[in-house]
Amino acid sequence: MTTKDQQVSIMRKELSKHGKQGVAAAKAGVCRQTAAKYQRSGKLPSDLKKVRDWRTREDGFAEVWPQVEAWLRQTPGLWVGTLFERLQEQYPERFEPGQLRTLYRRVRRFRALQGDDEGHEVFFPQQHRPGEAAQTDFTHTGELAMTLQGAPYAPLLCHVVLPYSNWQWACRCRSESFLALKQGLQAALFRLGKIPQWHQTDNSTGATHRVRTGQRDFNAEYVDLMEHLGMKPRTIAVGKKEQNGTVEAQNGAFKRLLRQLLLCRGSHDFASAEAFDQWLEKALHKENNRRHTRLQEELAVMRPLTVARLPEFKNLEVWVSQNSTINVLGNLYSVPPRLMRQKLRVRIYENHLVVFYADTLIQEMPRLTGRAHHAIDYRHVIWSLVQKPGAFARYRYREALFPTLMFRRAYEALQAAYPGTSGDAAYLRILHLAASTQESEVHSALELLLDAGQVPEAERVKELVRPVAPPIPAMAVPTVDLALYDTLLGERHS
Repeated sequence: MTTKDQQVSIMRKELSKHGKQGVAAAKAGVCRQTAAKYQRSGKLPSDLKKVRDWRTREDGFAEVWPQVEAWLRQTPGLWVGTLFERLQEQYPERFEPGQLRTLYRRVRRFRALQGDDEGHEVFFPQQHRPGEAAQTDFTHTGELAMTLQGAPYAPLLCHVVLPYSNWQWACRCRSESFLALKQGLQAALFRLGKIPQWHQTDNSTGATHRVRTGQRDFNAEYVDLMEHLGMKPRTIAVGKKEQNGTVEAQNGAFKRLLRQLLLCRGSHDFASAEAFDQWLEKALHKENNRRHTRLQEELAVMRPLTVARLPEFKNLEVWVSQNSTINVLGNLYSVPPRLMRQKLRVRIYENHLVVFYADTLIQEMPRLTGRAHHAIDYRHVIWSLVQKPGAFARYRYREALFPTLMFRRAYEALQAAYPGTSGDAAYLRILHLAASTQESEVHSALELLLDAGQVPEAERVKELVRPVAPPIPAMAVPTVDLALYDTLLGERHS
């Protein structure tokens, strides 16, 4: 066991108290002979250690090092692995894979002593001023391993941070769009009631876009938002995410906090997206309470937010196709067939859509992420499809007509009993029943029949979901004694 400087210091301190070498050695955790050795020398172990200035084995790169050094000077960015491969090609069977580590040490020493300083970027820590800026970034939550009703759930978060106090706010979104940026920033600022001087983002398409020069400029919508809020926009340089360092660091710290809160919660599953939003808001309040003092310093120098909150949606006019669908930003959504060939107005929010005919609300639905996806509600098409069962087999969006796994099992059982169009027609009658009554009741009826090994024919399902008329109770007609009224009248006159 190697004796450490700390042990010798303890031994000397004990000796100065009582002068007993054996006791001092025991308390320092060294033997008596070692204690005597360092007492006589008056030095620490680190002072007695000799620096080795000789090699334990022959340098296998001594002869080729001038050539390696020339490569490094000519192309400073070469990897050590690339250098080693070039040496193996030039000197076959001379260098073994185990020598790569030796070459790595030699190259590291060369670069430290003789390398080019211009190739190394120095980072300069910045001092944040209270109320100067808010930084916004988007962060994914896949590493939190959350689920939504058992299905994988990894919502994107729009994360806003005040660098001076590290006060933060976040909200769920579906993309790094302008609507998401607008929603996240306004949620943070209207919660504070104050605005900083600057708003800083990375070069996401929500705030900037590429122009013909290859540089980025601010989107007109984003500039309008900044002017409305009374802030100045600025972005980091392309590829320099460290310039947004505070929010980048807070992204990781905040998700580590969420992971701990999930562990304390005892479950990573949420019943709905709204339940996740409530849990996220509670976590943010808890974390921000720790930053109250510095936040007050920021709020004291920030300007009041005096404008109204801008609508966080955009309008789009669309036509309903003969398929009873509308195309919104490259995705298809079904609507009631009575609206076919009519023009509808769609409010596009970050997380959902609201559909109007004139000023009448038609429906609300979750917004799809990406493009070329579809959201078909079987209730919109079943009335026509049940009359054309032959169209079901090759219907492009047929998978949307299985609301639950139990409906899929029912379809397979019907196909086994009545192959082809007959099975399709039998299933569509069940789906029609679900649209006419309650899907959950039809689901339960199908489960009951399938578990009993019976074919879930529509008539059997209908019998199970038919409401049971409550029995009419038999009530005896009471006998009325009119003499009671005479008694009451007599008491009144008396």
